[in-house]
Amino acid sequence: MRLGLSCGFWGQGRDEENLALVQRADELGVDVLWVAEAYGPDAVSILSFVAARTQRIGLGAGVLQIPGRTPAATAMAAVSIDSLSGGRFRLGLGVSGPQVSEGWHGVRFGRPLARTREYVQVVRTALAHRPVTHEGEFFTLPLPDGPGKALRLTHTHRPSVPIYLAAVGPRNLELAGEIADGWLGVFVAPDHFAEQRAHLEAGLARRHTPPAEPFRTDATVAVAVGDDLEECVRTVSPYPALYVGGMGSREHNFYNQLACRMGYEQEATRVQELYLAGKARDAAAALPAQFVDDTSLLGDTDRITARMRRYRDAGISTLTVAPWGADLQARTAALETCVEAHARLEAEG
Repeated sequence: MRLGLSCGFWGQGRDEENLALVQRADELGVDVLWVAEAYGPDAVSILSFVAARTQRIGLGAGVLQIPGRTPAATAMAAVSIDSLSGGRFRLGLGVSGPQVSEGWHGVRFGRPLARTREYVQVVRTALAHRPVTHEGEFFTLPLPDGPGKALRLTHTHRPSVPIYLAAVGPRNLELAGEIADGWLGVFVAPDHFAEQRAHLEAGLARRHTPPAEPFRTDATVAVAVGDDLEECVRTVSPYPALYVGGMGSREHNFYNQLACRMGYEQEATRVQELYLAGKARDAAAALPAQFVDDTSLLGDTDRITARMRRYRDAGISTLTVAPWGADLQARTAALETCVEAHARLEAEG
């Protein structure tokens, strides 16, 4: 199992701190940095900024929003970052949610799985340096009634850029297994992963040809280091509360539905009610400590090592840690603790 890093959303006054954390991760041999986007700074700009200031760490878009770019624009961004970084780029894609898709990008959210399937097909065609042609429900290239013609990327790069899909629901997990090279998961609990893996494997079984490389599973977990477990829970709980309570609408919140599938239906409903009422702090307090602990790395080095071992034994390929703390020093200490814990697991063989 490899180790990854997430700094959360950029553009919130901590960018220099985030960069210092990434550079420390680069020094420590962390495998990949994943950068997200919502409706603030875009991941392409941030990854380009980081690429110029790091040497070895992989650069993952986690994720580029499918409604925000044409497939061709995504392929152009992918080969640009990959080439400029010396082949370090990984392309994560996701449909976002209805509020961002329709409210920010002006793209209808209906039939997200079908849209994702077509989108990945076009991106793969472009990345393979083939003329881009497609006739589908969502994309038609070139347009049939104008002067456009089928074009191919005028850019040399690696023969293959790995494509990951962010997926939460069962059908989307199956789609990831069927058409992607890897999966990006959040709020992954080792005891719950077997169910998610079953959906991924169902998708893998539908492939016409097996993937060239082993399918990758990447789980992002919040980290808080300390001897007081309750304090660690309080430190990271605003992060899952935002997703369970405030990501998407009341009817369309995939993270809330995930918490329900994990057995926290009443609690997830309460968290959402509080968050949508503007009571973010109360929502974080209402989130069960067990849910936070199940989906995070909390405690001292020994406890984090034991928790990390459970992710490894469950079959996670890459554990991406999101260090929480009051300042850069605390976040760096959390990262270094994770690197130490990971080294212990490596020594176990």
